[in-house]
Amino acid sequence: MPQRSQQVVIGMDGGGTRTRVIVADLDGHVLSYVEKGAASIYKDMRAAQHVQEAVREALAAADADPAQVLSLAAGIAGYDAEEDLEWVCRLTDADGLHCPKKHVNDAIVAHIGAFGSKPGIMVIAGTGSILLAVTEQGETIRNYDLHHYARSAARLLSYDAVYDVLAGFLDESHPEDRALASLMLSHWDVSSLRELQEKARHGFHPDARTRNRHFGDFAPAVTGAALAGSPLARQVCSRAIREIRTGIHLLSAYFEQSEVSVACIGSVARSAYFSDQLSQGLSSGTYRRLTLVEPECSPAAGAVLLALQEAGIPVTPAVKANLAASCFTPTAAL
Repeated sequence: MPQRSQQVVIGMDGGGTRTRVIVADLDGHVLSYVEKGAASIYKDMRAAQHVQEAVREALAAADADPAQVLSLAAGIAGYDAEEDLEWVCRLTDADGLHCPKKHVNDAIVAHIGAFGSKPGIMVIAGTGSILLAVTEQGETIRNYDLHHYARSAARLLSYDAVYDVLAGFLDESHPEDRALASLMLSHWDVSSLRELQEKARHGFHPDARTRNRHFGDFAPAVTGAALAGSPLARQVCSRAIREIRTGIHLLSAYFEQSEVSVACIGSVARSAYFSDQLSQGLSSGTYRRLTLVEPECSPAAGAVLLALQEAGIPVTPAVKANLAASCFTPTAAL
């Protein structure tokens, strides 16, 4: 626990459906870790409440008060344009917290956590989907900048699977397809395909956030069915994997080195089926040799590194080692 005069930093990952807050000392030792609900207003209207509660609880758990915080860095899902700062800045407007605050997109802290200051391509596919590259010159390029989007978010995977079933593409002769359909009916609390069609006709659920969460919750059943051999699930996953590969190859063209590292986070990207298929698909790149690597740290730990950098604290190998040794790293939790 810090002394009352000791300064600390706060790192926050507001990606996916959870807010993850770390309080760390200036040597990179994690003093506390707290999780709350989503940090994005696009996922939960109580986003500011979740973030501020997480900050307060993390400081209390670290036996620190807001006056001791030297710097805060937060990666926020949905922060994509300058005008988003109006709601993003309100998230960290906690009582007594007057330190300098750095707000970035959640993919930025994910990249810092995965690669540190090294170049590479970050693939995020879980609650959301984005690919982000940092080149050898430090230039940040998103697949969004090219107006490319990989439809690999959990909810989209489930939408595609449901639509394929409703469209009649289910192979009734295949046991894994039948098993997927059974799980689908159970998830939507219906007893027949006709009932599911009626639910679809009325939009599944009137609230978009609730509807998307429910679809997102079904994604593990889709990736699991693909791993088990379901033709329908494999077709759905293959479409998403192809779009991820396309994004990776697009971004690899902006690197100068002959080999580019690629890291993945998120429940979809790190599912067994996606991991295997992505690894096979990256064996040869159009522009560069692509190598799939494990993230060094979690996005929340990446936010701690960014907070230290913003405060002018040297991020030495010892600081990184302390953070990696004591930090919870939920690389598949997005």
